[in-house]
Amino acid sequence: MVFLEPIKKNWFLIGIVLVIVLARVDPDIGIKGGPLKPEITVKYLAVSFIFFNSGLSMKTEELTSAVLHFRLHLFVQCFTLMFIPTVVWLLIQVLYLTPVNHWLLNGLLVVGCMPPPVSSAVILTKAVGGNEGAAIFNSAFGSFLGIFVTPLLLLLLLGTSSTVPFSSIFGQLSVTVVVPIIVGQIVRRYIKEWLERTKPPFGQIGSAVLLLIIYTTFCDTFSNQNLHIDQFSLLSVVCIVIVLQMCLLLLTFTLSRLGFMGYTPADTVAIMFCSTHKSLTLGIPMLKIIYHGFDHLSHISIPLLVYHPTQILLGGLLVPLVRQWMVGAQKSRYALRV
Repeated sequence: MVFLEPIKKNWFLIGIVLVIVLARVDPDIGIKGGPLKPEITVKYLAVSFIFFNSGLSMKTEELTSAVLHFRLHLFVQCFTLMFIPTVVWLLIQVLYLTPVNHWLLNGLLVVGCMPPPVSSAVILTKAVGGNEGAAIFNSAFGSFLGIFVTPLLLLLLLGTSSTVPFSSIFGQLSVTVVVPIIVGQIVRRYIKEWLERTKPPFGQIGSAVLLLIIYTTFCDTFSNQNLHIDQFSLLSVVCIVIVLQMCLLLLTFTLSRLGFMGYTPADTVAIMFCSTHKSLTLGIPMLKIIYHGFDHLSHISIPLLVYHPTQILLGGLLVPLVRQWMVGAQKSRYALRV
């Protein structure tokens, strides 16, 4: 039916809203020690499954054709994992002077530290007709780098929850992040043909498990009666996220079009989306590990939950405009050569 199409297309965004509402109605179900036993089912099983799923779906064999485009990859990774965290850190130093909830502002810093997502940047680059190979490489390589770089950035800029020592954090990351990805890649080598033939819905499976993690995170929040978020702070963060994304997209477009950079219009498209998108799928599980038991975990997660749908919606709106620009730029480039 026609009216079901928008629901199917946006089921994950609807799911996020639904699990938050369910957590608000009865938070006792998903709290530590509750019926769901999140200290086991989420902390170990769900998080490990998400990264195993990432390892199983990561097409590293397709990256060899794009690996030689070194300058483009260096720009994307430095912009994503160095420039954005620095800019956001400077921004929130100013925003700390405002009435906006400080934990939500710390959540903006969390967003800045995240690696690129595995799928959305590739999908948008392909929709425009940009350099899909570069997008695939940078999404996969950025996600791999993020396993190591993101926790270090978070610990450096935000610190820990002070209840878990660094050694335990990195031990947990190894067991529930690194090992499942490696195992997923090994398994993929043996069932590659079956995967190519059946094309399992890795994205949907990972997203469904991610909803469980989001649910238990907000159960912890709503079970603590001392925690609350004022509407002004929440609305402010939404506006900041939108403006920040637009500025980052404009900046990457402008920088990549500088003559001495040497990027093609198709390269620019990949750079725009890969450099500015942030991973919710990898981010939420990492936060659950690093800040396990932290009272403000859900607060610092909210900006990432806002950033994720915003980057998809904004990217979708930009697709026809960017495609029109790219086609015109490629024609101009060809005319100059002739």
